[in-house]
Amino acid sequence: MRALLLLTFMLAGCGPKALMLPEDPVQRAATCGVVAAAGARQGTNIEAKLSFEAQSRILHYALLEGATGERFDSARAARVANAMPALTDEVTDGKWQGLQGSCDQAYPATKQQAVELPQDRLTAQLGCDGLADFVTTALREGEASYIDRIRALDNLQRKLDGDAGTLLQARGISPQRGVELRTEAMAKLVKLGPPDKVLDRCVAQFGT
Repeated sequence: MRALLLLTFMLAGCGPKALMLPEDPVQRAATCGVVAAAGARQGTNIEAKLSFEAQSRILHYALLEGATGERFDSARAARVANAMPALTDEVTDGKWQGLQGSCDQAYPATKQQAVELPQDRLTAQLGCDGLADFVTTALREGEASYIDRIRALDNLQRKLDGDAGTLLQARGISPQRGVELRTEAMAKLVKLGPPDKVLDRCVAQFGT
């Protein structure tokens, strides 16, 4: 009996280990991105291409970390995205499901359902342009899997480049200040909800 109990404890110790979110903000966001990817792949072929929605929601954690300040920091967001691959095995070999609730609490914007763009037209346009640029750049490699979504965002950017430029000029805003306003607007839009939902709203409002 004693030997049986010892074997039971040994076997229990060989299972997936419990995980905790890292304290480092970049590592924490990257970990939650890996958890989101694992959740999207659960019950599917591991080699299957993820949808645009799933990819954008994984990317959302990087975007949110880049938007912690008043202006969006693309380099900080990139550090999160680049950290995800190195964490994949460590996270998915553990009890990653237990982190889903912690990630939801740490990043409530990822669960936001209703999306409303800022009332100021210039803020909304600059934010939409910046977000579309970041997402299409990040997901361009898998373009063939969601070509219609990427094309719609490319068209949106072309339209916004002209519209926002005209509005900046009409308000007497310099090009340099326009770049600053774009990063400020993007930081706001990133926090409105999942990127796919925000961009759908952008396309509906400015893409036609």
